[in-house]
Amino acid sequence: MFVLGIETSCDDTGAAIYHSQQGLIHHVLFSQVDIHGDYGGVVPELASRDHVRKLVPLIKQCLKESGLNLNSIDGIAYTAGPGLMGALLVGAATAQSLAWTLGIPALAVHHMEGHLLAPMLDHNPPEFPFLALLISGGHTLLVRVDGLGHYRILGESQDDAAGEAFDKTAKLLGLGYPGGPKLALLAERGEPIYSFPRPMTDRPGLDFSFSGLKTYCLNTFNATAKTEQDKANVALAFQAAVAATLAIKCRRALQQTRIKRLVVAGGVSANQYIRAVLSQMADAEETTIHFPKLEFCTDNGAMIAYAGCQRLLAGQHQNLEILARPRWPLTELQTV
Repeated sequence: MFVLGIETSCDDTGAAIYHSQQGLIHHVLFSQVDIHGDYGGVVPELASRDHVRKLVPLIKQCLKESGLNLNSIDGIAYTAGPGLMGALLVGAATAQSLAWTLGIPALAVHHMEGHLLAPMLDHNPPEFPFLALLISGGHTLLVRVDGLGHYRILGESQDDAAGEAFDKTAKLLGLGYPGGPKLALLAERGEPIYSFPRPMTDRPGLDFSFSGLKTYCLNTFNATAKTEQDKANVALAFQAAVAATLAIKCRRALQQTRIKRLVVAGGVSANQYIRAVLSQMADAEETTIHFPKLEFCTDNGAMIAYAGCQRLLAGQHQNLEILARPRWPLTELQTV
């Protein structure tokens, strides 16, 4: 079965083709970073309009570079949420229109399920059950994964997600957009002279909170001379606090569930410092840790094609409804 995956949840337009036996055939991605850079963040209307311009050409490019055509496709998977309403509608309408024209099924895919399953695209994927840490711009979740659609949320952010905190802190430091990668790059020049709090680690539980850490960072920076080195020092302290907090919560979850496999996915999982800290923690807990390839950490069509393919193979179908859900709890996903 060849499945076309479409991703348009935010500011990346992605298309991919996944085969149920051969694995990932090809994927292409267009980033809107240059479009939104002047505004310091994603402008929803601009994002939607650019998806309209880029999606169909990307699908054609993906097919051509794969040596396939539309008649080769057996099913279409598209991101239905969570995300920006306008952006989601572009992908949903395109997918359902194509599917109806070709007489093949289309399936709505949960964006976070795509991230959660992204490590399955690797040559050595994790086995079920595993513990998953999903860290992105909109979500910070600890999830127990017992199988496709069998998810139990153990902890989540009570305010800013980890990626959101990175972006907002970068903006406070005047680093521009996209903030997370720029802050991580700046932190490489930092000196470890500050020790920031590890939020919500002094109490039981697996929930997260990063808004207070962002404020602590701002207050510390305002008290400095505000040189480039000061910025780097604060960036390093902020990044170290986030990484340590994630590691502490993951250690607790591993010990509570007694699971020995940890998946770390989502855009923030591309951060090399955080990868190193979590890998060190996993080694100490004698736990196998899995990260997606860097190209599959951020939003992409490949993870949507994979998730959709697994659900189509399991017999899940959808009618012609154009489904877009800007808010879509992971717990509401259909089990298979």
